[in-house]
Amino acid sequence: MTASAGAFAPSRLGRGSTRTAAKILLDTAFSVVLFMGTIVGVVALATLIWTIFDTGWERLVADPVGFLSSYVSRLPARAGIKAALVGSAYLMVLTALFCFPIGVGAAVYLEEFAPRNRVTNFVEANISNLAGVPSVVYGLLGLGIFARFLRMGPSLLAGALTLAVMSLPVIIVAARESIRAVPSGIREGAYALGATKWQTVRRQVLPAAMPGTLTGTILALSRAIGETAPLLVIGLPIVIFSLPNDLRDPVSALPLLIFDWTSRPQPAFAEAAAAASIILLALLLAMNAVAIFLRNRYTIRW
Repeated sequence: MTASAGAFAPSRLGRGSTRTAAKILLDTAFSVVLFMGTIVGVVALATLIWTIFDTGWERLVADPVGFLSSYVSRLPARAGIKAALVGSAYLMVLTALFCFPIGVGAAVYLEEFAPRNRVTNFVEANISNLAGVPSVVYGLLGLGIFARFLRMGPSLLAGALTLAVMSLPVIIVAARESIRAVPSGIREGAYALGATKWQTVRRQVLPAAMPGTLTGTILALSRAIGETAPLLVIGLPIVIFSLPNDLRDPVSALPLLIFDWTSRPQPAFAEAAAAASIILLALLLAMNAVAIFLRNRYTIRW
């Protein structure tokens, strides 16, 4: 009787095999979904790049020197990106000067010196959240504080400070992760030799964390150089016929010019916008190449 009951009892091996087969099926389906999502993203990106090059390449190679060295014009054939290109360069240099030391200093303090309490946890959580805030919100912040309250107006300084505030959370998060990746043995060895806390951070921790910090900074600046919404909100001019000579002078930028040209009905302006987009893509690729080089060249394998 017992043998008969055992013969008709459900098999544990069968139940395990069913569960294993279901898991394998779910894993396979999930992998297929992820692969298809990746393919869709790559195809969309390739289509966008192909459209830009197909539309703007002839305009760019027809007169590259004139296109890069001319100011904007109401005639598409004479329109150039000189003011916008130089303005973008000025904005990036000033943004880096403002956000890099502040971001690294904040990361060092939070990781090495800040006490572990609720206030520190609150600050860290808000920094992480600010890294995902839409750029238009930073534009409103720049308009209210820099442009109006501090009376900077739509100037080079106001634009650079707005982009710096937008880039700060990304730089702080990247610098903190790089500092956290430095082994504790490096710090303990410095302490064993008689180094102070600040000497250990300045001479051991920061140099070891600098490749990752620089990589995060360049990626943050790569995002900032392509932003249009913050600059539009604070009121930077799109059409300008001079280069800035002072921090309080108005300045244009490549994203603003591209936005303006794409909104015009003439097809020739669409070609000019695509040509300017190629220049902007080249700048972004160059900045990302520098980030990859720094990461691969100076990263220390612990």
